[in-house]
Amino acid sequence: MPHTPHPPAPRSRARGRRRLRAAALLASAVSVCLVAASAPPTPLGVGDRLFPHLGNPGYDVAAYDLSFTYSGSNTEPLRAVTTIDARTTADLDRVNLDFAHGKVDSVEVDGEPAGFATAGEDLVITPEDALDEGEWTRITVRHTSDPVYPEDREGGWVRTADGLAMANQADVAHLVFPCNDHPSDKASFTFRVTAPDGLTAVANGLPAGVDRTGGTTTWTYRTAHPMATELAQVSIGRSTVLHRTGPHGLPVRDVVPTEHRAALEPWLAKTPGQIAWMEEKVGRYPFETYGLLMADATTGFELETQTLSLFERELFTEPGYPKWYVESIMVHELAHQWFGNSVGPATWSDLWLNEGHATWYEALYEQETADKPLEARMKAAYGASDGWRAKGGPPAAPKPPTSGSKTGIFRANVYDGAALVLYALRQEIGRPAFERLERAWVTRHRDGTATTADFVRIASETAGRDLGDFFQGWLYGEKTPPMPGHPDWKPTPASARAGGA
Repeated sequence: MPHTPHPPAPRSRARGRRRLRAAALLASAVSVCLVAASAPPTPLGVGDRLFPHLGNPGYDVAAYDLSFTYSGSNTEPLRAVTTIDARTTADLDRVNLDFAHGKVDSVEVDGEPAGFATAGEDLVITPEDALDEGEWTRITVRHTSDPVYPEDREGGWVRTADGLAMANQADVAHLVFPCNDHPSDKASFTFRVTAPDGLTAVANGLPAGVDRTGGTTTWTYRTAHPMATELAQVSIGRSTVLHRTGPHGLPVRDVVPTEHRAALEPWLAKTPGQIAWMEEKVGRYPFETYGLLMADATTGFELETQTLSLFERELFTEPGYPKWYVESIMVHELAHQWFGNSVGPATWSDLWLNEGHATWYEALYEQETADKPLEARMKAAYGASDGWRAKGGPPAAPKPPTSGSKTGIFRANVYDGAALVLYALRQEIGRPAFERLERAWVTRHRDGTATTADFVRIASETAGRDLGDFFQGWLYGEKTPPMPGHPDWKPTPASARAGGA
């Protein structure tokens, strides 16, 4: 559900709530409050099927204001202030935030000092006055943000050759700043990044001011649309920001290591055309700007951070990658701006909607621009699908990762396995209906979150018939159903899969 971009200032509260209690219940109420106040802090979560301890109940974040001060060394903690405007959805004696890597110096709730403690990966805050359901509240946390992590914990800050970038998917935004770290709670963001002169800071959204003083520069950016915490991006480094214009006058800005600017420019010049291609398929680009962040780092992945997708610089400068492949990866992350960012997953089990669609448009782009037939790719995916389902679960009911890392859910079953579902759907309802569905999906749920059930519902509406049974097999079945229109397609036997690459 979209959030109010500019929440009203939190109102002051009289000490204590519900003063009009019956005298006969007063003593009992006081003792209950004392017990609650003395209970140990406990980690909470929103009960996600895959990751039940992510996120926190009882409030809805409307806005984050994040301030980072960078020393110039990417091995030293940044000084940081996180301010959260939220509306309570329940009575709260305590507020849990996700935060697991950094030192908390102080916490304020509505301008008053608040107690705090850690419990698991939660920062548990005890305000001086309990919060009533339906109130606006402002929480300010002064803390450090440490870019150095244990070897077994990936993500959050990414140290680059000349500074820092962010990679918060799936659950590591809370290694960088206190937050409600679940994609169901989108919010607007303001970023203020202070760095020594000679460095450039860029973040999601559009620039909102530059202040130079005393050998440092503070860069401010604001988002115009709500965003999940996993999609936040801040880049600090010896960078050049390149500007160009996309469709309808869309500002396109890319962030590149200054020394590699010339080599990267031919690739970056392709972005406006790729945006126009996507707009032909699904409608107008959903945000205020777009661009690529070329990080001088080896991450092993690219990431669809909102309005500023993260890429490894080497993807574009290493000669071993075919041109068509690099361009298709650019389109994959671009497609996520519609599928996964503008329309976000309500739960992590809905991840197939993100990755399946991005893979679909990646493959479609390959077919239309590089003569790589979509049908051949889908036939190969069909052959492998039973194996993917056995290993990772069906597309809409993925198995929890066996490793401790949440990124373990990013398996083939939610990439090509989920794109295969979309291919089967197009075969089932026909190309015109499928294309109407895609446009309706990103229009109806723009700036919000949506579930697999929402997709099934709108697909049935578009097709003019109930597709529940069709989706039950394709999204939740242990075995891949027969492919409509291709009765000759067969799963690849396990022995043959084992002998392949």
